[in-house]
Amino acid sequence: MSLEELEAKVRKLSMRATNAKMNLHDLAEELPVDWQRIPEVAAETHQVFKDLEDARNALKAARNAAEEA
Repeated sequence: MSLEELEAKVRKLSMRATNAKMNLHDLAEELPVDWQRIPEVAAETHQVFKDLEDARNALKAARNAAEEA
């Protein structure tokens, strides 16, 4: 994957992470309504932030490799 593609992936995941964070926040504010959705929303948020961290690490590694080349 090129640097540009990795940067675009990080931007996209960052937007998804912000949205997931807001969904989790909104769910928390509405408690006890929809309390059953806590595991689902938390798992989605966790996965998006994990994906974002992985993409950021890949981008960092790619930038370091490009600098060394």
